Amino acid sequence: MLSELHIENIAVIERSDIRFESGLNVLTGETGAGKSIVIDAIGAVLGDRVSRELVRRGAQKAQVTAVFEDVDVNAWLRENEIDCDDELILQRRIGSDGKSSCRVCGTPVTAVQLRELGSLLVDVHGQNDGRQLMDERRHREYLDLFGGLEASLAKYQKEYLRYRQICREIEKLSLDEVEKERLSESLQYQIQELERAGLKAGEKDGLVARRDLLRNSEKLTEALDQALELLYGGEENAVAFAQNASYYTSRAAGLAQELEGAAKSIDDAVFSLSDAVETLRDFRERLDFSPEEYDQLESRISLLNKLERKYGRSEAELPAYLDECREKLDSIQYAEERITKLQRELTTQTERCRGAAAALSEKRREAARMLEKRIVSELRELNMPSVRFAVAFSPLGGEPGFDANGADQIAFVMSANAGEALGRISKIASGGELSRIMLAMKNVFAEKDPVGTMIFDEIDTGVSGIAAQRVGEKLYAVSRGKQVLCVTHLPQIAAMADSHYRIAKEERDGRTYTEVMRLDRDGRAGELARLHGGDNVTATTLASAEEQMASAERFKGSLDKG
Repeated sequence: MLSELHIENIAVIERSDIRFESGLNVLTGETGAGKSIVIDAIGAVLGDRVSRELVRRGAQKAQVTAVFEDVDVNAWLRENEIDCDDELILQRRIGSDGKSSCRVCGTPVTAVQLRELGSLLVDVHGQNDGRQLMDERRHREYLDLFGGLEASLAKYQKEYLRYRQICREIEKLSLDEVEKERLSESLQYQIQELERAGLKAGEKDGLVARRDLLRNSEKLTEALDQALELLYGGEENAVAFAQNASYYTSRAAGLAQELEGAAKSIDDAVFSLSDAVETLRDFRERLDFSPEEYDQLESRISLLNKLERKYGRSEAELPAYLDECREKLDSIQYAEERITKLQRELTTQTERCRGAAAALSEKRREAARMLEKRIVSELRELNMPSVRFAVAFSPLGGEPGFDANGADQIAFVMSANAGEALGRISKIASGGELSRIMLAMKNVFAEKDPVGTMIFDEIDTGVSGIAAQRVGEKLYAVSRGKQVLCVTHLPQIAAMADSHYRIAKEERDGRTYTEVMRLDRDGRAGELARLHGGDNVTATTLASAEEQMASAERFKGSLDKG
C-alpha cells in the first residue's frame, strides 16, 4: 500500500507530508483547494507525463516521493536489477525547465520504467474512466479481463497469425501479368550479367593488390637488383663477408669461451641473410609481367566497380545478390503453382481460425453471463434496483468474419429504469448512473487485479442522496481488500472514511499555499458539517455530522461481522 507521500513545490503545495493508512482514505476540501494536485503528484511519481507548469512559481524544482509497504513487485525489481529493502521508495524530480528524473530505491530509472512499476502498484480511476467505459472498442477487453481469457485469446491469435502470414504470402505472389513479365525480364538480365562476370567473393582485393604492385614494378625491380647485388653479387658481398666473420669468430671462441655467444649471433646472421636473399630473388622473379596482364587487371577491376555501383552492393555481397535474384525469378515462374498450394492452406487455416474463434466466443459468453450477474448485483447495492445489464454479442461483418481478437463484436448495454429497453451505456446512463456503473465494474474487475491501491478521483460526479450513501458503502467494502484513496465532495462518502484528510488553501504574503491535514474525530465532524452546510457550521449541522459518522460506524461493524 501507499504509506507516505512527500510533495514539494508542486503547484500551490509548497511542502506536504501525508501518511496514508490501509482501508478507506478520503480527501475533501473546497473546490480549487488542491485536491486534484495531490492526485497529480501521485500520478507524477507513478510515471505520468509531467510539464514545467507543475513546478511551483519561483521554485527551481519540484519533487514527489512515495513510499510503499507490503507490495510484491520483486519480479520487476529483479528484471530491472534494483535492490530494495522492506520499503519501496519512488521519487520524481521535475525541473523548472520541464526536465525530470526518476529513481526507485535510489537507482535512476526512465519514466517508462517508472510507469511500468506504477501500474503494478496503483490503479487510478478518474472521470476519464467513464469515457473509456462508454467506448465500446474497450468492452471486449474488459470482458476478457474479467473472464481470465488471456490464454484462450493467445491460442486463437496463434492461429490468426498463421492465417495472416498465408494471406501476405499470397499477396506477395499475386502480381498482374504485365508486372510479372517486366520483373521477370529485369531479373533475367541481372542474372545473366552477374553470371557472365564470374563473381568470386574477395577477388577484388587481390586484383587491386596485384595491379598496384605491377604499377610500381620498375622502381621495385631497381631496388631489388641493388639489394641482391650488395647481398650476393660478386665475390665481395654481404653474405660472403658474414660467412668469413663467422669462421674467424668461431675460431676465436674456441680459444676464449666468452665469445661463443658472439659466434652464434654471427652464424645466425649468415642464415638470416641467406634467407633474405632467397626471398628477394623469388619476389624479383614474380615482377616479370606483360602489359597485357596489367590491362586485364584494370579491366576486371573496372567491371567489378561498375557492378558495385549499379547494384548498390559491395563486391563481396554481389554473389549473394545473384542468389537472391535467382530465388525471386523462381518464385515468379512458379508463382501460380505456389499460389494454388497457398490457397489450399488458406482454406484449411480459415476453418482453423473459425473453430478457434467459436471456442473463444463460447468462453466469452460464459464469462458474460457471470459478469452480468455480478454487475447487476453491484449496481443494486448502489441504489439502482431496477437496473438491467447485459453483454451484447454480434458477429463481425464481412469476410472472413474474424479479426485479431476473434469473431465477436461486444458491447455493454443496460437499462437503468424498469420498462426501458436495453441500450448503449452512453445513451442510457446519466452522469450519476455512469459513476456507479464505473464503480461497480472497477470493483468486479479489481478482484482479479493484484494491484493493492486504488484511487478514485471524484467518482461521486452526479451522485447524491441515498445513491451517494451506497457509493460510500461500496467504497468501504472495496477498501476491506485493497487500500482506497478517494477524492470526494459528498459527506455520505466522507463519513465512511477510515482516515480523513482535509485540503485547505490560504493566502500569505500575496502567495497561495495549500495544506493537507489529517483530521481527528472532531475535525471530521466539522468537515462533514461544512460539506453539508458550507461556511454556516451550526450545532445542528455538527449534530447531523456526528449522527452520520455513527451510522457509518454501525454499517462498518455490521459488514465486518458479516
